[in-house]
Amino acid sequence: MRAVVVHEFGPVDSHRIEEIAAPRPQPGEVAIDVHAIGVNFPDTLMVQGLYQKKPDRPFTPGRDAAGVISAVGDGVSRFKPGDRVTALVTYGAYAEQCIAPESRCFLLPKGMDFVTGAGMTTSYLTAWVGLMVRGQYQTGEKVLVLGAAGGVGLAAVQIAKAKDAFVIGGDLTEEKRQLATTNGADAAVDLSADEIRESLRQQVFAVTGGQGVDIVMDPIGGDIFDAAIRTLAFAGRIICIGFVAGIPTARPNYFTVKNLTLAGLATDHYFDHRPELIQQAVTDIFKMHAAQQITPAIMKTYPLESFQTALDLFAKKKSIGKIVLTTSRS
Repeated sequence: MRAVVVHEFGPVDSHRIEEIAAPRPQPGEVAIDVHAIGVNFPDTLMVQGLYQKKPDRPFTPGRDAAGVISAVGDGVSRFKPGDRVTALVTYGAYAEQCIAPESRCFLLPKGMDFVTGAGMTTSYLTAWVGLMVRGQYQTGEKVLVLGAAGGVGLAAVQIAKAKDAFVIGGDLTEEKRQLATTNGADAAVDLSADEIRESLRQQVFAVTGGQGVDIVMDPIGGDIFDAAIRTLAFAGRIICIGFVAGIPTARPNYFTVKNLTLAGLATDHYFDHRPELIQQAVTDIFKMHAAQQITPAIMKTYPLESFQTALDLFAKKKSIGKIVLTTSRS
């Protein structure tokens, strides 16, 4: 089979597609003939050795794979060959065939195509767990989503709106802010404004009647994180999802003044510690999709051979919505 192979960590353009032996599922695993692959920002970090988890080399990157199960290992009871699934793996998705633990696979609903399935897995699970579990969202609350035009950002905007939140989308360009409002945001704020520490608070207070927001979903970090803390209302919660702009330093006194909560999020841990929550999340996500409340905004699909082009969009900050790779099976 053909797969992207990382022999040594390095720039995106240093990695290639190679012909390698197809893997076989071990007990508790399934083999998936991959049709579509969701592209995520952490993929760019992992191939460069900049992600917090560094796989043994050589390895194949990629987290989200959607396709058809071709074989199952001993002990697998929930799936059989021929089932259409999407899977979230720690790595291995950038290939024509992927091995996934049974616990990380989910049946695709009837009518959902592979591109949509691959485009939803990591982004929507992250947004759902961040909002509903870490953020402890309550109906009618106000939610500020930073990086609102990204994969996780748009998922958070859509899910929050489906849950009857007042949603504010924050991003750097007018095009990205318009995408957020098109996908359900009630208002948009400019993250490129001068003196962001003060201007972000002013923008948010202007659209919330001076109240601030109950939850901030932050996949950006850096100076934006510091500014976002100031937009929170009493007992507000800020959810740290990623650090595209750098790792900020949180000052504890900010949190005591208004009884604020800082919550981190690493979705993968829930597969090990709270697997029932993952299943609850997937069920709810598919239910909202069936009700036409949420769906990934697929910016572009590329063939697997163009994985470098797809990943390069993150480096150039040109990624909008969701990017998906497809294999020859599609």
